[in-house]
Amino acid sequence: MSDLGAGFGYLVKGQRWAFGHGRWFGFGLLPGLITLVVYAGALVGLGYGADDFVAWSTPFADDWSSPWSGLLRNTLVVLVFVLGLFLAVITFTAVTLLVGQPFYESLSEEVDRSEGGEVPESDLPLWQELWISARDSVRILVRVALYGVLLFALGFVPVLGQTVVPALGFCVSGYFLAEELTAVALQRRGLVLKDRLVLLRGRRMMVLGFGVPLALSFLVPFVAVFLMPGAVAGATLLVRDLTAAPAPAPEPYTLNKG
Repeated sequence: MSDLGAGFGYLVKGQRWAFGHGRWFGFGLLPGLITLVVYAGALVGLGYGADDFVAWSTPFADDWSSPWSGLLRNTLVVLVFVLGLFLAVITFTAVTLLVGQPFYESLSEEVDRSEGGEVPESDLPLWQELWISARDSVRILVRVALYGVLLFALGFVPVLGQTVVPALGFCVSGYFLAEELTAVALQRRGLVLKDRLVLLRGRRMMVLGFGVPLALSFLVPFVAVFLMPGAVAGATLLVRDLTAAPAPAPEPYTLNKG
């Protein structure tokens, strides 16, 4: 439980850092605003098209008696839209980070600089960083999609689908959301995707404490845009903790008999 609280603490500290550095906060808003316009249009389209999609994909229900046909299709419409929101929360961060790679890398470096100590910098050209970010994001999204399909199927299970499954969905969203955000600082430290996942699994509760509240807040319209600069800052602070060298063990005390 302490790790959960610590993870949430890094989220709060990151937001505090961003709002306390107005120039960097404004700098970090730009990629999110661009991505928001695209995603808003996509979700509106999904909202209008979900009925037609469900009707097209369930022709077998055309001959069902009332109310079963409507009940099935209305349930599927809700599930399709929930799945769309689930994927939007994950992919929004991935796409925003890809669009804003130079912005967020500079912001992350500034957080490291303001906290003191080593400030890792990537020596890779921008095109290579973008390629690595895009490739790793696709790999993460494949994992998320597999979880999404499984959770979507479990959503049909009575009671379980309306209680446990949504909670698991937010945990999955929060975990991989944290992975995407910490990737900015971890890539600068030379960690590849495999090593990043191992590192995060070692402090899973802390990662969930950081990511799940953020995933929930991202469901509120426009909030994601304004929280992104602080989320990157908080993820950098979290990375500093995760990658901190452990303190050396004290030497055993020996009684000097001389």
